[in-house]
Amino acid sequence: MEIQTWTFIIVGLTFALYIGIAIWSRAGSTKEFYIAGGGVSPLANGLATAADWMSAASFLGMAGIIAFSGYDGSVYLMGWTGGYVLLALLLAPYLRKFGKFTVPDFIGDRYYSNVARTVAVVAALFVSFTYVAGQMRGVGVVFSRFLDVEVNTGVYIGMAVVLFYAFLGGMKGITYTQVAQYCVLIFAFMVPAIFISLMATGNPIPQLGFGSAGEDGVYLLDKLDGLMTELGFTAYTDGTKSKTDVFFITAALMMGTAGLPHVIIRFFTVPKVKDARKSAGYALLFIAILYTTAPAIAVFARTNLMETVQDTPYKEIPSWFTKWEDTGLIAWTDKNGDGKIQYLPGSAIEGKKPQFIEGRANYGQRKITNPSTTANELYVDRDITVLANPEIAGLPNWIIALVAAGGLAAALSTAAGLLLVISTSISHDLIKKQFARDISDKRELLIARLSAVLAVIVAGYFGINPPGFVASVVALAFGLAASSFFPAIVMGIFSKRMNREGAISGMVAGLAITTYYIARFKLGWIGNPETSGTDNWWFGISPEGFGTMGMLVNFAVALVISRFTSPPPEKVQEIVENIRIPSGAGDAIEH
Repeated sequence: MEIQTWTFIIVGLTFALYIGIAIWSRAGSTKEFYIAGGGVSPLANGLATAADWMSAASFLGMAGIIAFSGYDGSVYLMGWTGGYVLLALLLAPYLRKFGKFTVPDFIGDRYYSNVARTVAVVAALFVSFTYVAGQMRGVGVVFSRFLDVEVNTGVYIGMAVVLFYAFLGGMKGITYTQVAQYCVLIFAFMVPAIFISLMATGNPIPQLGFGSAGEDGVYLLDKLDGLMTELGFTAYTDGTKSKTDVFFITAALMMGTAGLPHVIIRFFTVPKVKDARKSAGYALLFIAILYTTAPAIAVFARTNLMETVQDTPYKEIPSWFTKWEDTGLIAWTDKNGDGKIQYLPGSAIEGKKPQFIEGRANYGQRKITNPSTTANELYVDRDITVLANPEIAGLPNWIIALVAAGGLAAALSTAAGLLLVISTSISHDLIKKQFARDISDKRELLIARLSAVLAVIVAGYFGINPPGFVASVVALAFGLAASSFFPAIVMGIFSKRMNREGAISGMVAGLAITTYYIARFKLGWIGNPETSGTDNWWFGISPEGFGTMGMLVNFAVALVISRFTSPPPEKVQEIVENIRIPSGAGDAIEH
């Protein structure tokens, strides 16, 4: 069967499964809508947390980043994995014992302040909308390639599916849907990796295969290093970033991911504090399966791509190349007029994306208007690495369709979690806690569902009309979470002396300096763009790593201000003392 037929069958079956689960697990109260009734088993919560954690960025993007950045891409692997470990060991059990619905709820009650709650809500909304826009766009890209529909149509389909189970089931529906989505995405990720590892090295375990030798007796990494240096690239196993920058980026990703609200909220769905610890362990195991496989896929994909396209005449190029070219995610411009593809260092185009025009050039390739002056002729969007890898390796069509279903599962699972954070922040943290405290449970549930509808519409709009700076503000989202949530949560758990004034001042200071730095050196919104280059970075820290500095500023300001203002009330200090006691840590505090 054709790829498209297989895709219709596999994606159709998985979508039917998600919708069936949503109908079966419909939420009937705010507790079920916000935290799935608090009765999810540790194993199910571990599976759901893993699916929630591994977004389109992990499934589709991480292997691509590593494939095209080599050693430098390892910061994402270390940062995101380390962030989860930090969250699981340092924060999750204590937050569960505090027993609140959301992160803004924890910050608002711990710091006895609606101002602190509002700052946390604003940060949660910004982080969530930034992520969910990327997820919806990812859904549209997968549909456009494999179902042969417009990207916008793909976004509409994704909006309809995720709205159905988020609106109907809330956290309860999302939890059990994410369990199914994890099974789909990990199967889709591992099957092609195992096949390609077998083909390349004869070893069925990808984690071992990419460090093994092929039939020619040459180790795969040595072969890739040789291919790259021969063409003028930096060797795959060498890095270009300074140690300082690597440290700050890794730390920002760790602290930022440990403060992401859509993952933290998952630990509130289990019955007991010890169940939060168990589910964190399960989730770590499930996440590790994908994260340890991604570097192998990156090596397989980069090697296959370079061996397939380098000096190949365009007229002899495999069909997968032209299909991806039709989506606009691959482009080739024949700069030297020899009809062959030359993949060399440097960007093939001016700007970030190729600008296509109607018609075909001499060899049938799409025409672009913005070729660069470098010798490189090939543009490849790194996000297609995982999706295109099975096609490049010549695997069967059903595996290619399976990967598409896995990519959709990853994007939709995270989108659903983020939409729930947005709707909960509006209905619970703003309406219930600040403007209408006497609101009935039924009315609050209605507002939560309407908020989910509004959030899907906004997310869909940004998925269809992505602003040019979406990719850039992902760095801001991590920096924002690291410089705001992380210190407030850590000090809220481990410092009885940390008070309202210190926490608010710290969050505002951390947010302000991080926002300024990224606006100045990443987005070019402030100051002279000519002075925003690498030479002018503070202490050599890139904008992607500055969230770490914002976090340190937050800690410093909060600690100083708290020492010159009144300590927290006795009741709050007793709660802080209580949530840090492991013995007797059975049931969480009642809502």
